[in-house]
Amino acid sequence: MASHIVGYPRMGPKRELKFALESFWDGKSSAEDLEKVSADLRASIWKQMSDAGIKYIPSNTFAYYDQVLDTTALLGAVPPRYNWTGGEIGFSTYFSMARGNASVPAMEMTKWFDTNYHFIVPELGPDVTFSYASHKAVNEYNEAKALGIDTVPVLVGPVSYLLLSKPAKGVEKTFNLLSLLDKILPIYKEVIGELKAAGASWIQFDEPTLVLDLEAHQLEAFTKAYAELESSLSGVNVLVETYFADVPAPAYKTLTSLSGISGFGFDLIRGSKTLDLIKGSFPSGKYLFAGVVDGRNIWANDLAASLTTLQSLEGIVGKDKLVVSTSTSLLHTAVDLVNETKLDKEIKSWLAFAAQKVVEVNALAKALTGAKDEDFFAANAAAQASRKSSPRVNNEGVQKAAAALKGSEHRRATNVSARLDAQQKKLNLPILPTTTIGSFPQTIELRRVRREYKAKKISEEEYTKAIKEEINKVVKLQEELDIDVLVHGEPERNDMVEYFGEQLSGFAFTANGWVQSYGSRCVKPPIIYGDVSRPNPMTVFWSTAAQSMTKRPMKGMLTGPVTILNWSFVRNDQPRFETCYQIALAIKDEVEDLEKAGITVIQIDEAALREGLPLRKAEHAFYLDWAVHSFRITNVGVEDTTQIHTHMCYSNFNDIIHSIIDMDADVITIENSRSDEKLLSVFREGVKYGAGIGPGVYDIHSPRIPSTEEIADRINKMLAVLETNILWVNPDCGLKTRKYGEVKPALEAMVSAAKLLRKELASAK
Repeated sequence: MASHIVGYPRMGPKRELKFALESFWDGKSSAEDLEKVSADLRASIWKQMSDAGIKYIPSNTFAYYDQVLDTTALLGAVPPRYNWTGGEIGFSTYFSMARGNASVPAMEMTKWFDTNYHFIVPELGPDVTFSYASHKAVNEYNEAKALGIDTVPVLVGPVSYLLLSKPAKGVEKTFNLLSLLDKILPIYKEVIGELKAAGASWIQFDEPTLVLDLEAHQLEAFTKAYAELESSLSGVNVLVETYFADVPAPAYKTLTSLSGISGFGFDLIRGSKTLDLIKGSFPSGKYLFAGVVDGRNIWANDLAASLTTLQSLEGIVGKDKLVVSTSTSLLHTAVDLVNETKLDKEIKSWLAFAAQKVVEVNALAKALTGAKDEDFFAANAAAQASRKSSPRVNNEGVQKAAAALKGSEHRRATNVSARLDAQQKKLNLPILPTTTIGSFPQTIELRRVRREYKAKKISEEEYTKAIKEEINKVVKLQEELDIDVLVHGEPERNDMVEYFGEQLSGFAFTANGWVQSYGSRCVKPPIIYGDVSRPNPMTVFWSTAAQSMTKRPMKGMLTGPVTILNWSFVRNDQPRFETCYQIALAIKDEVEDLEKAGITVIQIDEAALREGLPLRKAEHAFYLDWAVHSFRITNVGVEDTTQIHTHMCYSNFNDIIHSIIDMDADVITIENSRSDEKLLSVFREGVKYGAGIGPGVYDIHSPRIPSTEEIADRINKMLAVLETNILWVNPDCGLKTRKYGEVKPALEAMVSAAKLLRKELASAK
């Protein structure tokens, strides 16, 4: 019985690759230094899998930035602005595509399916000349072979590569990207030829787009591509791997009918419906790579349940054709539980990070051959049982409160226009009111204060004094700039989810549970292991302290339930929406306490609402219904005079506009400046929006300082489609990552632009 891993995290157990990359980018280390760290990481990963007994070990899943960008390099599909002149693509061109350089911007980055990982989007058109320009796949196969480890080279499949691409600038938006198939397949043939010559006995093609809603002509492209590759692939075993959801019946039929393919990989965690298709029909003589170990979460596998599933599949495909695998690449989970020395013992027994999942896969494969490790299975069963019955997981009061939510839509009693009138009487704001999104720059000094307080090097009194001084500085700056609705700057917060998770019950935190988001950026998601509640107020102390420093309205700043959910590792023993409703009730308590404390404007950020949207359209309505409902629960109990804001990071906002209106916030601010035409087009098309809205007027992700005229021009574009009395003026996002030298002049320009337009509007009356 064989075992297989789809892919493995590349950052290293202590983020070694992150630090090596950043050192190289800063010019503090050489390309050779970066290559050495990377080679050591690859070697240790391959050795770890080999020692664990894994038969099919992946290679070429390591990337210096991103696997799709690696494929762009492989195909020589470098956009002309990078002035690449041919030959093997080196670090200079590769990182320019990923990060931009002094003279040209980076390629676009977008989310990889519905994960929190981001890939670099290929820019293609009819005039792109493809050439074999990166031999990384072959080099890594040879590198592993030299260590005595035979691996399965992994390539992003040709059809998924094209379906994930976009037409380059200047190319018609309607350009058919699949028309390039004939141009890229010769390069795939070259790679296959070299891998075969190097001795590869298996090649894995990742074709995750097969889980999406595909049209007939898109499915035909798979048939065409693999028929074209068939002769090149003779003499080597080929695995086509899918993940992230079940494969729809038409795609399953196309996939299992492909010529020249030896095996098919399926995600059986998020693709439970695929099991029925396999039981209905599976091509005889083919290998089934059964993804029964979850690649996207941190929970220990229920080995007994997985073994039952595998045994039922064995009867269908045959003992020698069943391979135990992970549901996806382990890229989306933390690296190694061994490094969690401070994590509570009981909670730790419920978890498995990437290194532990490798062991689980092998234990299941051995059990199928009759060599079951009884002690390992018994310890796993005991941990599963302790998790089910633990009082730390189950809180009857929370469960009752969440159950009581059923049957109500939780809408505020008064409509939004009446509420805005009541709020205006209380707040007395000018037209085009100015505000910021929440955070202000986090200086080195500020981070030092928080670090020292956490390490108990300074007293609570010293910490509180330092944070209050920082808040006062931020308040004074905003007053000097003449901003209308202020924020306290969030100096006490490390991260918009972690800060709340640390104060809610049912959450646990890791020391090294880092997961790659993009490039060298990693995130450390909290773990939601139990019922969620709020033992004490979380933000009231700081918000009231800030409000006491000014007569202007001070926003209370909270992270919304859907964003907390989507940016965490979520418990898998109940539906996600139940956990979301529990978080919503905890945030509701906080909103009401802020209101009681005299805070009249409260912002509940839902930056990640769209991120949780399922991959298939048929499932969108159900998700949006409970996600939007969760938001409404948080503020249903406030007075009409309390103004509820929400903030969303820009992401194809147009297709969910009706759900956003249904959130029924009083004011929504939206990241927009990188794509203002796209966002505003929805209002041009006649969608009526009656609440306050603040599409961002400048991009905070760039150090560039916009001029007053540029911002005024942007606001004018907004006024062409939005009513004057609902438009707010604000930056795109929080200012945490910027420097004060950039923030101050940019906000000055923003306020000046708002004042300029107020004057123009007044004189036009």
